[in-house]
Amino acid sequence: MTETHAREAIARLGKSLFDRGLTFGSTGNISVRLDDGWLMTPTGSSMGHLDPGRIAKLSFDGRHIGGDAPTKEADLHTAMYGKRPRAGAIVHLHSTHSVAVGCLDGVDHRNVLPPLTAYYVMRIGVLPLIPYFPPGDVNLAAAVAEMASDHHAVLLANHGPVVAGRTLEDAVYATEELEETAKLFLVLREMKTRPLTPEQVAEIKRRFPIQT
Repeated sequence: MTETHAREAIARLGKSLFDRGLTFGSTGNISVRLDDGWLMTPTGSSMGHLDPGRIAKLSFDGRHIGGDAPTKEADLHTAMYGKRPRAGAIVHLHSTHSVAVGCLDGVDHRNVLPPLTAYYVMRIGVLPLIPYFPPGDVNLAAAVAEMASDHHAVLLANHGPVVAGRTLEDAVYATEELEETAKLFLVLREMKTRPLTPEQVAEIKRRFPIQT
């Protein structure tokens, strides 16, 4: 994907997320890995109104080399890329149901959501909870980096999901699947549920290994 196409894809998919209520106001951010650095949505920008030409560009050593100033979560993105060399894109949202799950007391911090559906297992698998840190805190990036070697998706406590993918589309689709599973989890929370068994999960992972 050329840089021009990557800029256009970020704007197009960002608007899609915004229009469907998965991000709002100036929340959330998207990044894409290029051959010579990263593209990142600008700080304070709305995903519903991104100008492809103003999307920030950073060099691999973290210098801002083009576009508007990058998201204040830039260190979070670069920390995950550093541990996942095959990741081509990262999506971070404040999507309502995922954030709600990250605010619950008593969830399993090692794996926040149960395997309710096959597609959740296929796109997310295991979702650890990262302790709360203020947005943009260097300790938040360090905490994400600690988990990123083993997990392409994490949930930030009281904040939202961070999901890496081989492509931008992969990262967006996985983030959407996470949000829908969080919604299911909250709807079913007071009901007796029947998640997939460990054997069923293992079979799904064997047939459809996550590639990022």
